[in-house]
Amino acid sequence: MTGIVLAAASAAGTVLLTAGFVLGRLTARRGGRAAHPDLGTPVERATFHTLHTASLAAPPLRAGLTGETAGRAVRPLRSLLGTEALCLTDGTAVLAWDGPGEAHHHAGVPGLAAATLETGRSRSAPTGCADPGCELRWAVTAPLTGEEGVLGALVAYGSRESAVLVRAATEVARWVSVQLELAELDRSRTRVVEAEIRALRAQISPHFIFNSLAAIASFVRTDPERARDLLLEFADFTRYSFRRHGEFAQLADELRAIEQYLALAGARFGDRLKVTLQIAPEVLPVALPFLCLQPLVENAVKHGLTDRGCRVTIAARDAGAEAVVTVEDDGAGMDPERLRAVLRGEHPGGSGIGLSNVDERLRQVYGAEYALVIETGVGAGMKVTARFPKYRPGVHPSPTR
Repeated sequence: MTGIVLAAASAAGTVLLTAGFVLGRLTARRGGRAAHPDLGTPVERATFHTLHTASLAAPPLRAGLTGETAGRAVRPLRSLLGTEALCLTDGTAVLAWDGPGEAHHHAGVPGLAAATLETGRSRSAPTGCADPGCELRWAVTAPLTGEEGVLGALVAYGSRESAVLVRAATEVARWVSVQLELAELDRSRTRVVEAEIRALRAQISPHFIFNSLAAIASFVRTDPERARDLLLEFADFTRYSFRRHGEFAQLADELRAIEQYLALAGARFGDRLKVTLQIAPEVLPVALPFLCLQPLVENAVKHGLTDRGCRVTIAARDAGAEAVVTVEDDGAGMDPERLRAVLRGEHPGGSGIGLSNVDERLRQVYGAEYALVIETGVGAGMKVTARFPKYRPGVHPSPTR
């Protein structure tokens, strides 16, 4: 996916520069406003202006083609082309219009765009406007495409037929299409992340729920106060794990959910399970992918616990630009070859889903260099290390709980 995005971005840059040089010639012929002489030649100044104007249109387009996003993008796009008027349409209705003439050209847009939507090719045609005072005599329609085909059209209006306008409108429409494709990729990534979170939630198995409730029930008569506290912990843990908003959370919230999970596990296993937490307060606000630590702890408890018991140590420390979290147990460990199979997504006996899921999510969000580091051996316990940048664009925690 990363390669696709980079390739698309590179194509977008070529399109913009082409449009910029075309507009440079137009600006020179029209005697455009003078810029500071230190900014270079007229063509270079036009290119800088093109890139700046495009940067205003890109953010809304990265959210997809809707009435709202089109309304925010149409004015910069019109400025980019320098046309008398510009509209964006999804083929059935005008999503946004900028410039004069909307009142008496609005109804004709679907007809102008019909051939472009059908063929996926740009088209230049007279508007057929009956108003003698209207300057919108010619229209260029260019397709806006996405992964699923033609999504709509860009319609640029001029006072006369112009081969330059055809080329410029086509190139700008291609650039808009790249932004729409990136929006689709973003949505696809979101769907993948949501599917991965659903998989993790599914791992909070009926067995865990049954065992937790059974442990709580065992204290109802002998220790009602503890039963009440455990029931509250269970309610908070499940509420957090199944929340519906947010791809990211603060480390503090993830650790709180882990404490609740361990309280429930401790009620079941008693003194056989011993836990040590070593947390540096300065890393508590760090944002990280939602529900990415609890599976590591669950793996330590599930596979580390033996007849002689298990000690789990959870540590979070400050490492400059990063927060480093380790989850270590002194249990049975795992054969390294089996571990490699688990991380490849091959789950012997259905185990290790949480490890491979978290590893893949960290790679997607931060890059391959942030994959899990796992040290283990048969009979040697397991130590899992996860690193999280303190700042990464697009990684922001959602409101807590």
